[in-house]
Amino acid sequence: MSKLAKTVAFFLLLFSLPFLFKHLPSYPLTTQNGNDRLSFYNPNTSAGSTFPQPAPRRPKVVVVERTGIIDEMGFMTDDFIVGDLDEGLIQSLLDDRNSSADNDKRESNVTRIARNEKFGVCNESLSDYIPCLDSVEAVSGFVSVDRDDKNERHCPKIGRGLDCLVPRPKHYKIRIPWPKSRDEVWFDNVPNAYSAEKKVRQNWISRKDDKLIFPEIGTQVQYLNRISKMVPEIAFGLRTRVVLDIGCGVASFGAYLMERNVTTLSIAPKDFNGNRFKLHWKEVCLLCEDGILLLEANRMLRAGGYFVWASQPSNKHRDNLVQQWKDMTDLTSRLCWELIQKEEYIAIWQKPLNNSCYLTSDSKLQPSLCGIDDDPDDVWYVKVKACITRLPQNGYGRNITHWPARLHYPQDRLYSIKMDSVTSRKELYKADSNYWNEIVRGYVGAFHIDNMNLRNVMDMKAGYGGFAAALLDFGINCWVMNVVPVSGSNTLPVIYDRGLTGVMHDWCEPFDTYPRTYDFIHAAGLFSVEQKRCSMSSIMLEMDRILRPDGRVYVHDTSVVVDELEGIAKAMGWVTFVFDSAEGPYSNSKLLTCEKRL
Repeated sequence: MSKLAKTVAFFLLLFSLPFLFKHLPSYPLTTQNGNDRLSFYNPNTSAGSTFPQPAPRRPKVVVVERTGIIDEMGFMTDDFIVGDLDEGLIQSLLDDRNSSADNDKRESNVTRIARNEKFGVCNESLSDYIPCLDSVEAVSGFVSVDRDDKNERHCPKIGRGLDCLVPRPKHYKIRIPWPKSRDEVWFDNVPNAYSAEKKVRQNWISRKDDKLIFPEIGTQVQYLNRISKMVPEIAFGLRTRVVLDIGCGVASFGAYLMERNVTTLSIAPKDFNGNRFKLHWKEVCLLCEDGILLLEANRMLRAGGYFVWASQPSNKHRDNLVQQWKDMTDLTSRLCWELIQKEEYIAIWQKPLNNSCYLTSDSKLQPSLCGIDDDPDDVWYVKVKACITRLPQNGYGRNITHWPARLHYPQDRLYSIKMDSVTSRKELYKADSNYWNEIVRGYVGAFHIDNMNLRNVMDMKAGYGGFAAALLDFGINCWVMNVVPVSGSNTLPVIYDRGLTGVMHDWCEPFDTYPRTYDFIHAAGLFSVEQKRCSMSSIMLEMDRILRPDGRVYVHDTSVVVDELEGIAKAMGWVTFVFDSAEGPYSNSKLLTCEKRL
């Protein structure tokens, strides 16, 4: 009898196998190449660039017990049964709902990418092109070649900007890694070879084979040690964290301040082929035009901050230096600056902590105080004012925590930002810091950005500077340019109070820097805002201009925006990947990573 039972059981199992195979779930094999879409947080979740067939619909579930909260007559009832959660059923419903929409979206994206022809390469003469400083159309409109406007910022008109990729120089090489690049760079990588050769002849730098060698370490260390000895209260890396170097030359001063936990924004006039004498005079002439440039330096200087003036001794210009010193002491006294120390050709002044000196000065003295309604934080397309900027009555920007505590401490000027939130700003600030720490943790864990040897980094929509702060928290040794778009709130004061550097900018215009400046560009939520104002392809072309070969770009944005940006990036020749965000595969947020290969 047992043999008969076994035989019957065997045949029942045999006939049931086709039914079981029919209803078992199937999972497609995935590959990982430049066109795949990979999950950032779940490596098992991926969807290939080819269009998958819609998942087979599950058979309808026979409902034995009523689980709704409305009875047959449409009235609310409380005798319903919740039952167990069937995750498989929910997933199946989501797959059925999304498969058709996803296929339509991907088909639309593929069509769009197919329409995006490859961008061409610009003429070789544009390898060092800075659109707003090299606008031939704007400069040619001036009648006189001696006008100061000729060397000012003039951007191309809308629709007349770059529509091609700025080429790299013929013999361009991958940059020398930091910190070695502090002391030497490839000669062929330097913009404007004529200017570089001129600096070599002036003994500012030297040339050895195919490299430019910068001033020896001893010179800069001695200079910094001397400043610290003259005014110990400066305390580099503790009290003094942010420095502006005006007329920076080759930026050796800022480079060696890095070793003392100081971040420096180094600025200098662009090297033009003409009008060199006039440009050189502008570079050092803080006192020209009634000292308007020194008044601008006063506006940027924090209450209680220090101004160091180092003139270069020369027998040829000794008489001029005597007159410059006389004019300088006269103007600084009217600015209420206190001369703290002077040794040979180095002088150090300190700005007052409040407005007391200004309010008690003779009202007939010039320059006068700026009006009460003047906003010193309003900086985009605002002319330099020939007046003394008032200090905030509430002391904002004066009482700054020492470094490194100031990096995460909510500073007073957090409350000066014009934004919707009023009472919960500190909570938003801390939440923003926590968010970016988690994002950077993911970058380090998944992409190993801590091993990419990043040096020059740009955050195109910096907010409070949380991304830059997180990079510092994870020990990534880089310099970050935090950009605050004019289309949003002006958070730049908070960025500086944190001990970071940044600028305001309108991304509908080119950025004022040489091509191939940055190793890494980060943009979170930028394009979904700016696409309402300007062309996304124009912004992407500008990113390509300022990105070095072998550089990386990470973009966080909505799925629709990321799809379009991926098409543009491929048309520029970048290698792209799309990842799911931390919210998972069904979130509307995606991460686009790009690599500009040499």
